[in-house]
Amino acid sequence: MPSSVSNRFAMLTVLANLLIIGGCANTGGIKPQTHGTDASALDAGAAIRAANADAQWPAADWWRAYNDPQLDEWIAAAQAGNPTLAVAQARVREALSMAGVARSALAPQVNGNLSIQREHWPDNVFYGPGPLANQNTWNNTGTIGLSYHLDLWGKDRNAAERALDAAHASAADARTAQLELEANVVRAYVGLSRDYALLDIAKDTLEQQEKLAALARHRLAGGIGTQLDVSQAETPLPEYERQVDSIQESLALGRNQLAALAGKGPGAGDSITRPALALSIASGLPSALPAELIGHRPDVVAARWTVAAQARGLDVAKADFYPDINLLASIGGYAAMGPLFNFLRSASGSWSAGPALSLPIFDGGRLRSQYGAAAAGYDQAVEQYNQTIVNALKDIADQVVTMRSLETQINDARRSVAASRRNFDLSEEGYRRGLTDYVNVLIAQTQLLAAQQGLARIQAEQLMAHASLETALGGGLDDPANGPKETEALPGHGSRSAVTLLIRNPDVTPVVPPAAAGR
Repeated sequence: MPSSVSNRFAMLTVLANLLIIGGCANTGGIKPQTHGTDASALDAGAAIRAANADAQWPAADWWRAYNDPQLDEWIAAAQAGNPTLAVAQARVREALSMAGVARSALAPQVNGNLSIQREHWPDNVFYGPGPLANQNTWNNTGTIGLSYHLDLWGKDRNAAERALDAAHASAADARTAQLELEANVVRAYVGLSRDYALLDIAKDTLEQQEKLAALARHRLAGGIGTQLDVSQAETPLPEYERQVDSIQESLALGRNQLAALAGKGPGAGDSITRPALALSIASGLPSALPAELIGHRPDVVAARWTVAAQARGLDVAKADFYPDINLLASIGGYAAMGPLFNFLRSASGSWSAGPALSLPIFDGGRLRSQYGAAAAGYDQAVEQYNQTIVNALKDIADQVVTMRSLETQINDARRSVAASRRNFDLSEEGYRRGLTDYVNVLIAQTQLLAAQQGLARIQAEQLMAHASLETALGGGLDDPANGPKETEALPGHGSRSAVTLLIRNPDVTPVVPPAAAGR
């Protein structure tokens, strides 16, 4: 009885000393020096405040608003075959596997060891005579060991959560890559549509110029024209032919780009027909606070998870200051002589059990340096998050400004085309009747060509701007709820009891494996 009381007293003494040592851990005044920016506190700017606030959040298939089945097919092909997107998916799987490695430290570890050796003992002056001289024996060992880290300071738990936070960030990065890929396909496809429109304009202009040249030659033959008129009419022809060739080259390059985005060879782009884009929705923003506007972006969600991971890394570094206790136990059999299975007999067995304590006493400042590096890493993640939300708000504001400007520019460009067309028709008719000089026709045609090309380019820019606005708002691939809670992004708040999934809506994106489950 006295021995039992003494053992209990010894255990309580050890635990008390551990608590005292833990309470005396000194980080040398090292701590994070920055804090996250509250997106709601940022001034969204006049452009966002003045934007129409009646739009819906982008859907995951936001590009279907262009009403072009061929575009839908190419985006599906890109999602399935793009190598860069496949790399992003592989990184998510890698991060999930690493999270599993870190989480395994929370469970008891059981390991077995078996060694079976046949040994011949020497018979010489070094060994000397004896019962084993010149004999063959079995020297066998079989053990099973168990170890369990008590994790009194949450080091293993925080390390597991840090790895899972990194997996969350990788999943959000993969959604960012998917969104960028979708936007690039749309932009390339809109560029193809623009080049078709420019090709029509160039061919029409070339045809008009050929008719004017024929008219000039006819007038010269009839004695009412001059050689100068013929020369002036024929001079633009090579340039207009060059423009047709240049646009056809751009069309071929655009097809190659779409094929590459889909992970296919250039030949796959030969089947692309003329786009038939018809945007069916008006531009605008959802009615939301700035924090919610940017919270749907995958890059913002990824930045938040990175901050949470660095916060858990800070907790891991702090736990290194405290003592570690491992519970160890082993059982096994040992035999240096006798039959093959002699080590399995009860007489050859042994066991051991007990705690193992490790305590940092003097490390030359290593632990404080590690903690300082972790604190600096946390500050970097926070500032990168701050920069991400600043860039996100700027991106949204830029797209709103661009969309509003393009609406005005399109109206101006249409008026310019109408005026240039009227001027060209009048000058052409006057030249036919011999009332005006051909120079007037040439000037009017140049103005009409520039106006038509300008309108085609502005219309394409408007289609591209819609894609940019959809991606700036997150493209329907993420949600603020997919990110960590505010307390989870702070050091010392690493314990989580709720279950968090990497993908709360698995139908949104095929990027993350279905088995991506979190805590």
